[in-house]
Amino acid sequence: MKTIAMLGIAGLLVGCGGSGSAPTSPPGPPLSVATVQATPSITFTPPTTTVSVGADVFFEFGSVAHNVFFDAHSGAPPDISGNNANTSVVRTFATAGSYSYTCHIHPSMHGTVVVQ
Repeated sequence: MKTIAMLGIAGLLVGCGGSGSAPTSPPGPPLSVATVQATPSITFTPPTTTVSVGADVFFEFGSVAHNVFFDAHSGAPPDISGNNANTSVVRTFATAGSYSYTCHIHPSMHGTVVVQ
């Protein structure tokens, strides 16, 4: 039981910016709907999400204000500007590609949506 608890704590630390590999969307076929959380610990979780063409990705913003600005890329959905807190915003990814994004409020926050 202690081993399971320690593994859970280690997983939480990785998700909060600790050392180790960061979580990504589960292996297997691309998702048709996915969720990315902008956390109070100033991370996007998961940092990389793989979805199918035409998928919706929900960006969930908790109590700390965040935004999402996509790198200039043909087919990228509209940015999520402003100071978003306690809300969820959906973006549809209609074109295959890799879409990197940053929170302009917290420039160390980066993520990627891979569309297959």
